[in-house]
Amino acid sequence: MTTVVDTIKDQIENNPILLYMKGTPKFPQCGFSSQASQAIMGCGERFAFVNILENPEIRAELPKYANWPTFPQLWVEGELIGGCDIIVEMAQNGELETLIKAAAQKAADSE
Repeated sequence: MTTVVDTIKDQIENNPILLYMKGTPKFPQCGFSSQASQAIMGCGERFAFVNILENPEIRAELPKYANWPTFPQLWVEGELIGGCDIIVEMAQNGELETLIKAAAQKAADSE
């Protein structure tokens, strides 16, 4: 039987760019998730997302697993990057696009 933590690990391992958020990129359900998804979409690469409002078990377990209490959470190549403030700051200074494009390229190369 798969546990919630197993599901989280699987999502993180199998999605090079993954955003845990409230809502969806097209219909975010909070301002922080909206800002984060807009910043990531601005990088021009596809990314996976998990709507934690539709996955209460992930919403409950991920903060413990990640040791990060809030949402959204951006994971790139299995590493927690951070939440909204970090994502927006990285987008403003150009780091986010570099990180996202590198992860997308690496994923494309391994297919």
